[in-house]
Amino acid sequence: MITEEERTARSRRACDAAIAAATALGLDASEAKVLYDVFSVVVDLAPSPVVARVPVVTPRGTTSTGFQRTELDVSRWLAARGVPTVVPSALVPAEPVERDGFAMTFWEKVEGATPTDYDAVKRMPVVARLHSILAEYPGETGFFPGMQGYVDLAFDDLEGRDDLLPAADLARARAEWAVLSPVISSPAAFARAFPGVPVQVVHGDAPFYNLIETADALLYSDYEHVGVAPVEWDLAHTGEEAIASYNAAAADLGLRTVDTGVLRAMERLRDLQVVACLALVPQLPLLVDGLSPSLAAWRVTEPWQSGDFPAK
Repeated sequence: MITEEERTARSRRACDAAIAAATALGLDASEAKVLYDVFSVVVDLAPSPVVARVPVVTPRGTTSTGFQRTELDVSRWLAARGVPTVVPSALVPAEPVERDGFAMTFWEKVEGATPTDYDAVKRMPVVARLHSILAEYPGETGFFPGMQGYVDLAFDDLEGRDDLLPAADLARARAEWAVLSPVISSPAAFARAFPGVPVQVVHGDAPFYNLIETADALLYSDYEHVGVAPVEWDLAHTGEEAIASYNAAAADLGLRTVDTGVLRAMERLRDLQVVACLALVPQLPLLVDGLSPSLAAWRVTEPWQSGDFPAK
């Protein structure tokens, strides 16, 4: 388990790597400072109007650069269509940069970001709008890219780690994953389980949360987990009022409304994603407190079984 001193040192190394990479690219980062340090270290490369994002906590078996390339491509495509979004910095090439063992991306600094309450109900029309646009994205993305390979390895890492997850919980999670994982193994498998429910490119990581507000704009951000999935993947655990808000906006945009059967399955998959995140606790101990409410909510649900899929 990483200590707080080790975590601080990791943050410092990531910041130093970002400064060195930025300097090599011709940026002045003499006043750089860390803005944020959780899964990624986010560095303000002042006085240059650029922010570096440096992932420091990654699941076993994954690499950052593939997700980063997708994120850069999607953000540039959205910006080219006039969509309000965080964009890669125009001062450096829009590609991942590797330095001192870290892979990073560089973004245009957003000035004047304001505090927000992350109200899912209010933000659902903006999410529906994003879905209407991403449905036309022509680039290559994976099918449920944030899940493939990751969950199995995470559960393996949790084996015998009762300090992180009791054995009974892990056994239940494995059993639920055995039922649900085949459904998201391919678009064809999903179609067999949920006939008539389309999939498309979606944000992949709580788009209502990953918005940056300023006094005069609301910017989409954080496309690392963009991929093909049902829109319900972006809407899991947002609540009935938020779903009603999304449905109203979707109808106005000519989109389909939420399929409740798919939503239930996506919510259970998100639960299993939370369980799998416990494997990252040795890299990021603060996850224990952050994940506890979601784990408690999952434990009081009935285990998912094959009969829980809608009747065909």
